[in-house]
Amino acid sequence: MSIGGGVQMSIERARSIGCTAMQIFVKNNMQWFARPLTLEEIRGFLKHSQRHELLSIFAHANYLINLAAINPQFHANSLRALSEELIRADQLKLPFLVLHPGAHLGAGEEAGLEKIIESIDSVLSGIPKMKTRIALETTAGQGSCLGSKFEQLAYIISRVREPERLCVCLDTAHIFAAGYNIGSESAVRNTFREFDRVIGRDRLVAIHVNDSKTARGSRVDRHEHIGKGKIGLGAFRFIMRDRLFREIPKVLETPKGKDLREDAMNMKTLRALAGKMNDEAQMTNDE
Repeated sequence: MSIGGGVQMSIERARSIGCTAMQIFVKNNMQWFARPLTLEEIRGFLKHSQRHELLSIFAHANYLINLAAINPQFHANSLRALSEELIRADQLKLPFLVLHPGAHLGAGEEAGLEKIIESIDSVLSGIPKMKTRIALETTAGQGSCLGSKFEQLAYIISRVREPERLCVCLDTAHIFAAGYNIGSESAVRNTFREFDRVIGRDRLVAIHVNDSKTARGSRVDRHEHIGKGKIGLGAFRFIMRDRLFREIPKVLETPKGKDLREDAMNMKTLRALAGKMNDEAQMTNDE
């Protein structure tokens, strides 16, 4: 949800279409830095009359941050930006900040992972009392982006100095584009078993429920509306119904306009999948 007009406005936008979970940027997502939040802004968000109607609110880090950056100034900006965004998220009492791990930009996978680990340690050591955790996001593996393999995220988590301050956000479009098979309920079940084995279900704190415009294994990150892309409804039915995901917040990152009509459409599809209705033809008739 957009924070245009102030962070508290995101709550009103989310509730206007019946959301019970929401993801926000804590500042402009295409700028490195922003002025600090004022006490009035923080209070307006925390004390908003509809705040309690959202069961989960979390944040996403800006897209410029690259903890594996090889350019010294870019890397320094990334560390400062991540630290400042974690502080803003903590001020808003958000449990975690979703972060793309980074891109090695030709330095190689091993060097990139080590740089990410070093960067996380540096940032977290500077804000020791911070309650907001970093949620590493699974990626599509586009270009030199790291995080497209469960093993890469597990490697980072196992080697940082404070692994308890890290968790994971899984993106359905990303893992599909990265090559994981989630094209049917049995396939997605097997993929989550692999996630459990490699990373651990206890690390999973959020799911980005996005369909994919591109084919499995394409390594191209393009989100599509639920049921309109290449993944199929089986994966989403499993995620919406399985009891193990019941307490995991699920957020859409699909294309939308200002009136949020597309979000409402996608939520209707997901809620139908979550209910007793499992007949795709029935959903088609409802549209």
